[in-house]
Amino acid sequence: MTLGFYPGCSLKGSSREYAESVIALIKAFNIDIEEIKDWNCCGATAAHNLNRELSLALPSRILSLAEKQGFKEIVVPCAACYHRLTITKYELLKDPELRKSVIEENGLAYNGTVEILNIIQVLDKYIVPGLEGRIIKPFDHKIVCYYGCLLVRPHEILKFDREEDPQSMDNIMLKAGATPIEWAFKTECCGAGLSVSRTNTVGKLSGKIIRDAADRGAEAVIVACPMCHSNLDMRRGAINSFLGEKIYIPVLYVTQAVGLTVGLDRKALGLHRHFVNVTF
Repeated sequence: MTLGFYPGCSLKGSSREYAESVIALIKAFNIDIEEIKDWNCCGATAAHNLNRELSLALPSRILSLAEKQGFKEIVVPCAACYHRLTITKYELLKDPELRKSVIEENGLAYNGTVEILNIIQVLDKYIVPGLEGRIIKPFDHKIVCYYGCLLVRPHEILKFDREEDPQSMDNIMLKAGATPIEWAFKTECCGAGLSVSRTNTVGKLSGKIIRDAADRGAEAVIVACPMCHSNLDMRRGAINSFLGEKIYIPVLYVTQAVGLTVGLDRKALGLHRHFVNVTF
């Protein structure tokens, strides 16, 4: 079986290192992965703030293409994309009339047969079972796992982990040799799409996240969302300005951290693209 891959806009641009690490890690475990052909933007925040049908038509087209191309499962690493695709599947399967309308809009059939997996689910299903025998250098660091707003919410639809104190990424990092620390900001907002329009707000919100991680002795923040990584890494200048001091804790994607443990090349994992240097 080949996993379908939906990179979304971020993983083709500002977060290309995330895509690089996802592909490198999955291929290292001899799993075939193939990008969905002719994919489009999922709509992310903009579409569902403006037009409900558009917010469903865009993700539905992606799912229709995945079905048409024969994929049974697709990996969606971006938390926002995973959120939009999963909610769209839920909405269309529970409302036949709405599904009919969206199908007519897209001109593509949609049967709801493709399983949508976020990166944590893919790691749990395909990587973790074989991880112990592949570890070359355990990720022997104190870390905090930051899930952000969208990966686990809304629980009644996503049905993935706990809303306030999720554990899935912590468990993966524990198996990779890390020491996950309990902390207060696992699912707090980093500022999300305000990164450009209200950078000071992002500096404040993300600053509180980085401050708590540092206060608890974390050596790294582990994430599974490109927007979270961008705000915590790229906006470190705004964060340090808000905090009144410089904090150098790096932010790694969970795929990069696990990739390091199995000996993957740092460049292949995209670690050279970070704003805050990863020195271990």
